[in-house]
Amino acid sequence: MDAINEWLLTWGDNFWTWLVLPIVVLLGLYFTFRSGVVQFRMIPEMFRTLTDRTPRNADGEPQSVSAFQAFTISAASRVGVGNIAGVGTAIAIGGPGAVFWMWLMAFIGGASSFIESSLAQLFKVRDADGFRGGPAYYMQHGLKARWMGVLFAVVLIVCFPIAFSSLQANTIQATLAGSLGDDAPGWLPWVTGVALAVLMGLVVFGGVRRIASVTQMLVPLMALGYLLLGLIVVALHWDRIPYVFGAIFGQAFGPNEVVGAAFGYVVLQGVKRGMFSNEAGLGSAPNAGATAAVTHPVKQGLVQTLGVYFDTFLVCSITAFIILVSVPDLAGATRGIGLTQGALVSTLGDWSNIALSIIIFLLAFSSVLGNYYYGESNIEFITTHRGTLTGYRIVAIVAVFIGSVVSADVVWNFADGAMGIMALVNLIAIALLSGIAFRLLKDYSQQRREGFDPIFTRDRLPDITGISVWEDAESVTGPIDMIRRR
Repeated sequence: MDAINEWLLTWGDNFWTWLVLPIVVLLGLYFTFRSGVVQFRMIPEMFRTLTDRTPRNADGEPQSVSAFQAFTISAASRVGVGNIAGVGTAIAIGGPGAVFWMWLMAFIGGASSFIESSLAQLFKVRDADGFRGGPAYYMQHGLKARWMGVLFAVVLIVCFPIAFSSLQANTIQATLAGSLGDDAPGWLPWVTGVALAVLMGLVVFGGVRRIASVTQMLVPLMALGYLLLGLIVVALHWDRIPYVFGAIFGQAFGPNEVVGAAFGYVVLQGVKRGMFSNEAGLGSAPNAGATAAVTHPVKQGLVQTLGVYFDTFLVCSITAFIILVSVPDLAGATRGIGLTQGALVSTLGDWSNIALSIIIFLLAFSSVLGNYYYGESNIEFITTHRGTLTGYRIVAIVAVFIGSVVSADVVWNFADGAMGIMALVNLIAIALLSGIAFRLLKDYSQQRREGFDPIFTRDRLPDITGISVWEDAESVTGPIDMIRRR
């Protein structure tokens, strides 16, 4: 097992360093400049569209989940182990400088997130719950390359509902054990696994709307609780804030004296852990973004970009500051959740371990639900056979149980490799389709300048085939007039 783990680690680092990382950065910069820095100049629009009213059917029912619910589904997957254990790992290995690269890549990746989620909205399809879509769908309908969509779907299913959900479950179990210390019973992992599997089963067999209703409740609650804990820790160490900023920026551009990491490795850790956390350009969030009922594809592109910022600039940053104000010496620091736990306890006392355990449970469990939905959307892309979907649900539930009782090292490294392959396939696709996304952005901006609440119909891109949901203007009369007058 150690040999397999070492091979996965070496292969994954080389794969990310020489292939994935350059493509992530170059495409992110290209999207940034071609879109006119959309991820910065349209921040006010991101907040405005987040609260957009959901278009309704003729019977008055919502067409699908709302823009905010789609935001919470994607945030449920984003906000989890990556924000706490992942940031702790990045800092332990790459030092404070890794945080700078997380921030920078979140900003650059915001443009990639905008492109992929706008495309997912454009090429979405109808299903029993409303809509579904994502990279596999825009690969098939936009690029006319179903083989590419199937490849992406398979990699995502392995990566998210299996590998990543196992990690979330493992972190829940590790946090509970850490909070109990030496008193943790040997049967705790097994009981934790069974409890998580049962809870997950109750939710996932209810469909995407039940997932949306659960995450809509959990995500704001868990994020607020964690942010409050972090702010208390930072406030108690307010005098160390200048040092933290100095360490983050000072150690971002050279060898890290604390752990002896080379400059390239600091960058690599920041980018990998940042992408694991905020998922910008990875191809996962568009699966949630496509479910939303909105009047223009760009609206969900903007909402999902806001999700990247929420994840990295708020939640990840709080973790970084909790660690860096509380642990002045990172030499030999514990990787992952243990580093964050130790930092909290050293400042707030043992009670914070219990509070963190509750927050970790909410964070990780909602991430498991988000991961599950990503997999379901891609299972339905490959086949609509109901037996296959039931089998997938059982596999996803079993993965959560197994993740609670096994070591996470091999799964972490395997997930990193799968994440790299997934990102590579998605980035190639959105690079080829980005011209369409830029046309959508131009259409949206023109309507806003004219004083309208933007509405898209497929006749606005008459040369683009594969658009199945967005009705022509001639077939949609009253609703457009009503929305435009809002």
